[in-house]
Amino acid sequence: MAQKGMDFRHKEVINITDGKRLGYVQDVCADLNTGNITSIIVPGSSKAFSFLSSNNDIVITWDKIRTIGDNVILVEI
Repeated sequence: MAQKGMDFRHKEVINITDGKRLGYVQDVCADLNTGNITSIIVPGSSKAFSFLSSNNDIVITWDKIRTIGDNVILVEI
């Protein structure tokens, strides 16, 4: 999955566990030493997730990403 951070922008994120559409990638986080992407950030609208940041965004770590398509990112959370 060699992707650039900007390639993730505007891709819809879908949770394969329950089929819910989580939204579109707003930002990515990367390890500055390696250049590897560590997580993606989707604007949150629900407090149902325990891994929300203080501003209600959903932070999805790289290990939760299952597939990256042309328009969609499938995650398992």
